[in-house]
Amino acid sequence: MSEESVRAFFSTHAPDVAIIDQGVSTATVNEAAEALGVVPARIAKTLSLRVGDEAALVVARGDARLHNGKAKAALGAKPRMLGLEEVEGLTGHPVGGVCPFGLASPLPVYCDISLRDFETVFPAAGSRTASVEMTPARLAELTGARWVDICTLVEEN
Repeated sequence: MSEESVRAFFSTHAPDVAIIDQGVSTATVNEAAEALGVVPARIAKTLSLRVGDEAALVVARGDARLHNGKAKAALGAKPRMLGLEEVEGLTGHPVGGVCPFGLASPLPVYCDISLRDFETVFPAAGSRTASVEMTPARLAELTGARWVDICTLVEEN
């Protein structure tokens, strides 16, 4: 159902967006970067979090890490990663293919400002082998995301 729900989402909201199926695993940032021929930072990873009583998704560049202090200040509570089963149940997507498109449940989406470092980024598309390419602004627009500054880059740690 997962990749199909993403295809349906784009068919309705952005028919010009093409799903790229590599036919090989893009489940990790490094695998996706290698398969797509881009630097890992351009992979738009989706983090599935619990913030207080609410689940939420954060999309950030591939080499960014969640900064607990910044996240707590911006989101109102310290975030915790969701468990694997909970992720798939809430998003409808398998871990390694989680994205903010075609979700099984409506979830708040946040885009970290780190994505703005690139003209285009590559979020997953509902499976462990598929992704899409788009501008960070379009990603935020299509998902109704709020921009936040809650990550740090690996070299900043």
